Amino acid sequence: MTLKLSSSAFAHRGQIPDQYTCDGASTPPPLQWSNVPAGAKSLALIVDDPDAPDPKAPTHTFVHWVVYNLPPSATSLGEGRQLPAGAREGANDSKKIGYIGPCPPVGRHRYFFKLYALDTMPGDLGTPTKRELEAAMREHVLEHAELVGLYER
Repeated sequence: MTLKLSSSAFAHRGQIPDQYTCDGASTPPPLQWSNVPAGAKSLALIVDDPDAPDPKAPTHTFVHWVVYNLPPSATSLGEGRQLPAGAREGANDSKKIGYIGPCPPVGRHRYFFKLYALDTMPGDLGTPTKRELEAAMREHVLEHAELVGLYER
């Protein structure tokens, strides 16, 4: 079975509701997953936008959320900012800790919610950037799943 990731707030390739963006409360959407591989010691989540700043001429990927040390027994993240015990958040590209909702300056952007099942528990990485977390995960990813949401202002 393959790791699966979904949201009760939007379908894969569906529109992310305003409440999870800068036009609303900018809270993380609810996420659910299943089929975590048996050897997983932890899960990690990265949310980013490869269409920044303009999908017609993107120049960089903007990171919205970095989460690691999610317990493999967890099956969801509820709406809002509550994380399971032991889970940690890293730095987004606004240089803040936690989730920052979509806020595209122009056009319709794609937001990739990427869940990774790891064969290790990274431990305390502090508040890593996406790049730092990816370095810690290198050679430890058992499986990954993606959910893509769209948003245009």
